[in-house]
Amino acid sequence: MGEQQTVKFPQEVLEEYAALGIDLPALFSAGDLGRRMDIRILEASAERVVATMPVEGNTQPYGLLHGGASAVLAETLGSVGAMMHGGIDKIAVGVDLNCTHHRGARSGLVTGVATPVHRGRSTATYEIVISDEQDRRVCTARLTCLLRDANPQHPGNA
Repeated sequence: MGEQQTVKFPQEVLEEYAALGIDLPALFSAGDLGRRMDIRILEASAERVVATMPVEGNTQPYGLLHGGASAVLAETLGSVGAMMHGGIDKIAVGVDLNCTHHRGARSGLVTGVATPVHRGRSTATYEIVISDEQDRRVCTARLTCLLRDANPQHPGNA
């Protein structure tokens, strides 16, 4: 887990957050659970979110990648995409997650790629494809997030 990686954000997003005095790369993470599972987000935009996660340490008793670990990776990526879509005035809250597990993985890294299916004003849905190092699909997931006002008291959010 140790080393810190830099997430690639679109320049306009970095500038939008910087204008508010927020250093987005310093703030950004996969959260406590993502750190425990060693999820490393490599790229983040509303159009595409990419991350890796090791199989080792995220297995079930038979030594296969745990389906719940795939679900955590999928929800992390879809939530980040929805957050990027919603922008600084919204927070993304997952309301529906569906995962289909296609094959097992016993070692190496899996890579998740989230792309939008729907990006609206109040919801965002992402498809997340998780593949092994041989580019074989391990899991396909779909996450829908509710986009809520970040500051409901703000006059612009009435």
